[in-house]
Amino acid sequence: MTFKELGLRVEVLQSIEAMGFAEPTPIQQSAIPHLLQLESDFVGLAQTGTGKTAAFGLPLIHKVTDRPTQTQGLVIAPTRELCLQISKDLEAFAQFDKQISVVAVYGGTDIRRQISDIKRGATIVVATPGRLVDLINRRAINLQTVETVVLDEADEMLNMGFKEDIDAILDATPDTKNVWLFSATMPKEVAAIAKNYMTDPLEVSMGHKNQSNENIEHIYYTVKERDRYDALKRLIDASPEIFGLVFCRTRNETATVAEKLAKEGYSAEPLHGDLSQAMRDRVMDRFRERSIQLLVATDVAARGIDVDNITHVINYNLPDDIENYTHRSGRTARAGRQGKSLVLINTRENYKIKAIERQIRTTFTAAMIPSAQEICGIQLNKLIQKVKETEVKEKDIEPFLEGMMADFSELSKEEVIKKFVSAEFNRFIEYYDRAGDLNVSAGKGDRAERGDRKEGRERGDRFDRKDRFESREGGRERGERSERAPRDMGNRTRFFVSLGKRDGLNPGGLLRVLCDATGMNSASIGRIDVMPNFSFFEADKTDEAAILSKANGADYEGHRVMIEITQKKAEGRDGGAPRRSGGFGGERKEGGGERRSFGGDRARTGSSDRRSTGGGFRSEGGSSSRGGFGGSRDGGSERRSSGSSERRSSGSGERRSSGGGRRFDSSYSK
Repeated sequence: MTFKELGLRVEVLQSIEAMGFAEPTPIQQSAIPHLLQLESDFVGLAQTGTGKTAAFGLPLIHKVTDRPTQTQGLVIAPTRELCLQISKDLEAFAQFDKQISVVAVYGGTDIRRQISDIKRGATIVVATPGRLVDLINRRAINLQTVETVVLDEADEMLNMGFKEDIDAILDATPDTKNVWLFSATMPKEVAAIAKNYMTDPLEVSMGHKNQSNENIEHIYYTVKERDRYDALKRLIDASPEIFGLVFCRTRNETATVAEKLAKEGYSAEPLHGDLSQAMRDRVMDRFRERSIQLLVATDVAARGIDVDNITHVINYNLPDDIENYTHRSGRTARAGRQGKSLVLINTRENYKIKAIERQIRTTFTAAMIPSAQEICGIQLNKLIQKVKETEVKEKDIEPFLEGMMADFSELSKEEVIKKFVSAEFNRFIEYYDRAGDLNVSAGKGDRAERGDRKEGRERGDRFDRKDRFESREGGRERGERSERAPRDMGNRTRFFVSLGKRDGLNPGGLLRVLCDATGMNSASIGRIDVMPNFSFFEADKTDEAAILSKANGADYEGHRVMIEITQKKAEGRDGGAPRRSGGFGGERKEGGGERRSFGGDRARTGSSDRRSTGGGFRSEGGSSSRGGFGGSRDGGSERRSSGSSERRSSGSGERRSSGGGRRFDSSYSK
């Protein structure tokens, strides 16, 4: 089948020809004829790299022919990188139809410029959810003229806590719109969106739901935790032509691994949320140009990476959510090419491999970390091949040839070859001189592993196998927390947040800020209560330091997010109720107690339990959670004085310090 046979109009076919597309991919053959219909909802399930952007982009450009100054098409994507990639592709698809304008709106850049672009006329808007909700709230965009809404990487958006934003966006569009949903996996949250916002959609799945690309070879290696980094280097050294991605769980780990690789001479750069947008763009440009051989990235930062010819994806750690493995491995083997997804696990993570195999319907190959001798042989062959393929510029070296021959006259041919090879190769020989075997059998070495806990035992090692990949009891969806009965806070810490509903904050938005800033999994976040002027949330005690050092001071919709621990001090009859006043975190003594202007803590005296108007800790809404590989955490407990109860001092819930104000405004970014 050809693109012409799909029924696309002439201008679109001209663009396809100019871009060098030969024939449609399977997802394009299935999707495009259906999407060209006037009234059509659609669910497309296919792995990244199978041509999904063209599958919805070509029919979208085909349909928006009239009213080019009104927004008729809306594409929602989870990340800035993917948003920019889609907008560039759509502009290429519309290169022979000059009336169509495509505008990308996303965080991390000036919102005023984006508003100006929209006002000049945007036939198609490509947006990240958070920035689009902000534009809707500012009344800077009119979505009532939208005829088609595309949700690209829908599973990723829900994975990042965007459910409330997506609901708000879809509610702002006409009921008569068509919804096209594209996703690599089909978790129940994606199915819920299809059920709530689509009418009798056609579902097309390339292979089974959640199935991995058949062109990817999945391989895992079992090592001791302390040998993880050394094993990574050996995998890189064993593949001299590698051009790939190394995935880590957290920003700190990403930066550390990339820095260590660079110091040891590897061509590697980090990509994580702490980098500015300009730095991220610069790193991505170098990676696309292949100036960088390895990109060390977090899951969030790597979403939307669309780079051809990636040969390897290396999972330095497995992700907390099984769906993320599908997205990681899908960065290789694009457009019909072959690729490898390599996984490093420790001796107690074998069950994770089994769980992924069941989910993606494929089988992993257990392999051995290459020995020092194997790697030296591979590198030596690479060097010899490079020498053999080197072009000899006779005229350029002719003036020096006689002198060089004289210098080497005392050496035999064999000795010259050995010395030239050794000049390049000695680094590997010396490095691997006393290198041992890094392989261990799965299930063995646990005694030694227990001695290595201080060297970075993973959170996954503490998980309860019973809860692997299971949603928490109650089937809660991520990004939302509902009121629950009081529970044991022994291993949880309660945090105060300086923003509330009046700042546009919602549970999904707060969850997104925390996960993006710290690299935490959303399963680590407990109950979230969003008040009019401030909020509270609970998190595992083991994440206290990361939250206070990384999420505190982060930006949300142009407001600075200030976070601190809600102190629950033992109350005594002689000290008065603890209160706070002053700015955020400021304290002063008043009648033996403390007062806070934002009402961050409850004041506790006597035996009553009362709350002031305007305060309160409970919020309404659905409840949500996602299971990763399961789990419980160790942690301390909070003490309370026996027999004491709580009440909130009048007005403390929303009190502001004079001359101050609670907002922390800064330059807008997401």
